[in-house]
Amino acid sequence: MSTAVEERLQLWASEPSTTPGQQRIRARISGLHCSLCTGTIEKALGRMDGVGTVSVSLTHEQALVDYDPDIVEPEQILGTLRDIGYELYDPRKLRAFEDEERDLLREGKRLFTAIGVSLAAMVQIAEGWWTIACATLLVGALALVFSILRPTGRGRAAGWAAAVATPGALALAARFAGWLAPPVNGWIAAVLAGVMVFGVAPHILAMAYQSARRGILNQHVLLEIGAFAGITGGIIGLTGVLANYPTAEFFAVAAIVATYHIFSEWLSLLVKTRSSQSIKKLLDLQPDLARLITDDGESEVPVEQVETGQLVRVRPGERIPLDGRVRSGSSAVDFSLVTGEPVPAERGPGEEVVGGAINGTGSLLIEVTATGAEGFLAQVVRHVEDSRALKPGILHLVDRVLRVYTPAVLIVAAVALLAWLGASWVLSGQPDVHRAVFAALGVLVMGYPCAVGIAAPLAIVRGTGLAADRGIVMRTGEAFQTFRLVRRIVLDKTGTVTEGRPTVRAVASTDGDTAAVLGLAAAAEHHSEHPLARAVVAAAEDAGVTVAQAHDFESMTGSGVRATVDGQHVVVGRPGLLTDSGVDLAGLSDWIAEQEATGHTVIAVAAEQVLRGAIALGDQVRPDAAEAVTAMRRAGMEPVLVTGDNQRAARHVADQIGITEVHAGVRPEGKAAIVRELQADGTRVAMVGDGINDAPALMQADVGLAAGGGTDIAVESADIVLLRDEVTAVLDAREISARAYRRTRTNVGLAFTFNGLGIPLASTGLISPVWAMVAMAASVTTIFLNSFGTRPSLLISAIASVGRARSAAGQEFSEQTVT
Repeated sequence: MSTAVEERLQLWASEPSTTPGQQRIRARISGLHCSLCTGTIEKALGRMDGVGTVSVSLTHEQALVDYDPDIVEPEQILGTLRDIGYELYDPRKLRAFEDEERDLLREGKRLFTAIGVSLAAMVQIAEGWWTIACATLLVGALALVFSILRPTGRGRAAGWAAAVATPGALALAARFAGWLAPPVNGWIAAVLAGVMVFGVAPHILAMAYQSARRGILNQHVLLEIGAFAGITGGIIGLTGVLANYPTAEFFAVAAIVATYHIFSEWLSLLVKTRSSQSIKKLLDLQPDLARLITDDGESEVPVEQVETGQLVRVRPGERIPLDGRVRSGSSAVDFSLVTGEPVPAERGPGEEVVGGAINGTGSLLIEVTATGAEGFLAQVVRHVEDSRALKPGILHLVDRVLRVYTPAVLIVAAVALLAWLGASWVLSGQPDVHRAVFAALGVLVMGYPCAVGIAAPLAIVRGTGLAADRGIVMRTGEAFQTFRLVRRIVLDKTGTVTEGRPTVRAVASTDGDTAAVLGLAAAAEHHSEHPLARAVVAAAEDAGVTVAQAHDFESMTGSGVRATVDGQHVVVGRPGLLTDSGVDLAGLSDWIAEQEATGHTVIAVAAEQVLRGAIALGDQVRPDAAEAVTAMRRAGMEPVLVTGDNQRAARHVADQIGITEVHAGVRPEGKAAIVRELQADGTRVAMVGDGINDAPALMQADVGLAAGGGTDIAVESADIVLLRDEVTAVLDAREISARAYRRTRTNVGLAFTFNGLGIPLASTGLISPVWAMVAMAASVTTIFLNSFGTRPSLLISAIASVGRARSAAGQEFSEQTVT
């Protein structure tokens, strides 16, 4: 494979488009912060010749692009993404922890550098009360940086704190000494503004340029217009044409407004990264290697090199690498990922197995029938990714407003500038440049959506911290904004409303001595590793039954076991095995039929060819399931049971917990189809599951909830992860969802209130841009206090984890905030 092809494979994945004559590429994008980012991408790509539908998911940082291959190439599409400032990575893989942590460290250093430059710029206008304010900010910055970085080491924390605060402290001392009087302070402020715009934040400038040249007005364009307006106002002052002109103020504003944007970017990156890392595991269901059997013997090769028709060996306890058909050997295979059936199924020659299933106690020789994209795992992952990128996003109030916000602010700023210049010239015969620039810059500063940009992330951090206290991980915006609107909730049976593992449910005896039956079966099964055998032995131990030693143990794969117990020849296994052995089951035939009718698996026990009893095994309903179902109805959610298990077992569980609507025998794509059907009338639908077979439905649902003990792909597909083995955790998550959404709305309301009042005031030209910056700081502080209240440690803990060891960061954050 050529280097060019390898690079392309890392940047996008090709797949069929639903539009005739077009193809589709899937790309993963890093650097998305809000809906303005998704809007920028959709506009930039949508305006390219040959590009059709563009769907961008902010939550999962992914884009699906339909295009005409005769007009445009994927390289051109991805080139545009790079041009407007976004990075790409392999759409089939999760980003490595180290890569995400490296991004956080890089942007964290950028933020601290920006704070240091801004403090030094602010000192250049330190006079009177502002001197006290600057000194306070310097001390606060010193303490804040040190306290945040202290967990990484005192030396490192002290070094960064000194680097951030020292330039400003030296400049403040120079101001006191009279060394930085005008115009010197103006020139220093000019240098600092240039360092900020061109040195610390050149990425914002590049993104603004690429957006502006495509006619896209977004937050980057607004910021750079504000920054260059400040620099322009400062340059006017440096010329000396206007007396008593606040030169340093203009340059200081240019530096500070960029710092606010960098802070907003970094906070958004922190929240998203920690949200993923707290529960992320690599989707490693398919083994990397397979034991390939050839004429030359057995060898381990990458699964990508295995071809259809070749033979692979799978040893006990290993995952099956690829879909195939058993050629030789027999084993109990765990298909719970595929069918949701909790009891492993016996597989022998001629029977089908799928990649990702777990082999039991036997060795299997498998003929590969499907590889790569044709395999079961690849198809499920594709279903999940399609749902991720195509799921309609929640149209936040803030997102809708922000789409027209930037043009509106720019228009108001331009009107304020021209109005002041024109009115002052008409009234006095001379344009008041000072007030005109003050008015325009004040509007740009006051109108910058920094507070709006961090309103939702701060509320999310607070909400996820509260959820963590109850054993819940809230992963996405859907978790907060949509769950409160859900009216139907689809519950997977196995592992969600049930325990997900076989246990002894009932024991029958021909002579009434059930303990003897359990003890006899446990003795015979003691050397077996089959899950049903383990359940019988565990039940005997829990009941305090004495288990005798067994001899002459023989396992009959798929049927049962034989052994000698206390001198008796004992057979334990499925009823058919005993019948074939000549044992009469008439004494318990009705009991066996009754248990099987409820979905239980029954094994019979015989000694010396005489039936002694039978044991029913099944999956146990969680103790709080019925209570949770009742509470769901009270909360306005109608529960629906969906399972890959048989109708008989599904109906039995549904009757126990009070669910009337049941869908049984459903495959993975079928579960997603059921969710779509329930959504057809516009009803919001939630899905609760734990296996790979649930992953497409979890993503199709408006809100997906995964049990914490579930498979990696189910967890990664979900909006909410339930770490508690309780069905009532679903209701706790819904309550937290509603509370967090109210807090988010309050934050957004506060942000727009500040901006809505501040912009008209700034347009009067009577307010210094510095005061506009103070108002912005006040709005951010108010939102911060509203978000965290008595628990600001949540955000501090998240920030402090950056750069620490992977295990320590993950553990601490999972325990404290689980964002």
